[in-house]
Amino acid sequence: MISITSKSPYAVMALTELGRSSGAEPVPIGELARRRDVPVQFLEQLFAVLRRAGILNSQRGVKGGYRFARDPSTITVLEVVELLDGPLGRDSEGVFADASAAARRVLEQTTIAEVIEREARDAGASMYYI
Repeated sequence: MISITSKSPYAVMALTELGRSSGAEPVPIGELARRRDVPVQFLEQLFAVLRRAGILNSQRGVKGGYRFARDPSTITVLEVVELLDGPLGRDSEGVFADASAAARRVLEQTTIAEVIEREARDAGASMYYI
């Protein structure tokens, strides 16, 4: 069946924020959570899974936080979804198999880098200048 819980959208939002604000220094998880209005404990659980999967690196201490372990252009949204929510639609049948295949195709073809770019582009389009 097709099943995406709130984990995946929140993780993609937080990864997008990480991509927008990361440089050489790690970004504190509390800062990411505050910017995206996600409970810190929830985000810690999601990022722990992504860290174990090799998507993120973490650094402890005063200057601690998270940064990408891999380039965001190599991380697909489908990879994040399946790490957090399990296989997407693999046991679906009939019309649900078609829907699952379409969803998998879109998510597999979209990288975190593209989500970051899309969000930056959308934010720029809504700005007004006087």
